Amino acid sequence: MAGNPLLARYEKEAEQNSGSLYAEGTSAYAQAGGAGQAAVVQAAPGGPGAPTAPGGLATPGRRMTIDDVVVKSGISFAILLVFAAIGWNLDGTLQLLAFGSALVAFVLAMVISFKKTASPILVILYSAFEGLFLGAISAWYQSYGEANGNGNLVLQAVSATFVVFFVTLFVYKSGLVRVTAKTRRIFMIMLFSYLGIALLSLVAALFGVGGGWGFYGVGGIGIIISLFAVGLAAFSLVIDFDGIVRMADYGVDEKESWRMAFGLMVSLVWLYLEILRLLAILNRQ
Repeated sequence: MAGNPLLARYEKEAEQNSGSLYAEGTSAYAQAGGAGQAAVVQAAPGGPGAPTAPGGLATPGRRMTIDDVVVKSGISFAILLVFAAIGWNLDGTLQLLAFGSALVAFVLAMVISFKKTASPILVILYSAFEGLFLGAISAWYQSYGEANGNGNLVLQAVSATFVVFFVTLFVYKSGLVRVTAKTRRIFMIMLFSYLGIALLSLVAALFGVGGGWGFYGVGGIGIIISLFAVGLAAFSLVIDFDGIVRMADYGVDEKESWRMAFGLMVSLVWLYLEILRLLAILNRQ
C-alpha cells in the first residue's frame, strides 16, 4: 500500500479541505476511488438531503472499519494458503505453469491498485494466482535447502515472517515509528532504487554472476542487499497499518476493505519471499 493512489487521493483532499473533512459535523465520507472527489459531511445514506460528492456521486452506504479489513484479510489469506498448498504439490510442467502464475498475479495487482473502485473478485483471483506461485517457489526453496543440508528453509521463513509482522504491528501501535508524508516519500525512493537493483541483479544472474543468484550471491554484498529488502518489506507493513487506520478515519466505503486486505497481503508475501531468499543465501555460504 506504499504509494497507494487511493490513500494519496484522500490525503490531498484532507490538506485542501481541512475544514470540510474533519471540522464540520462528525466524520467525513470519501467516495472510494473517485479521482480527487471527496464527499462531505456524514448523513443517512439515501435519505433526503444525503450528501453527495462533487459530480453527483453518492457517498458510501457503510463506512469501512478495521474489523472489515481483518475479515477480508482472513478470507484472502485462506484462499492464498489453499492455492499455495496446490502449488507446493505440483511438479514438472504444472510447476512451471505455477511459476508463470506470478505474471497473472502481477497484472491483477496493477489493476486492483489503480482501479477506481475496489473489486472483491479481483482480490480473490489475485490471492489464488499468487498462492500458486508462492507454493511452487516455496517448494523449490525447500528442495534447495534440503540439497544443501538444511531442509527447514520454508518453516524458518514462515516463522520469521510472523515474528516481523507482530513486531512491526507493535512498533506502529506503540508510536515508536510514525508514518508521515516525508517517510513515505523516502520509502518510495528506496523502493524504486531497490527495484532497479533487483532488475540489474536478474540480468546479472542470467549471465551466471554470483552463481546464478545475481548480485544477491556476490559475497557480503548479496547479504546486505537482502537485509535491505527485508527492511523495506517490513516498513511497507507499517505503511499498510497506517493506511488502514487512515482509510477507516476518512470513512471510505466498506468495499475498500478488500483493497486494504490486498495491500497487506502484498507486503506480507514480499516480506516472506525476501526472508526466504536471505535464508537461502546464508545457507550457501
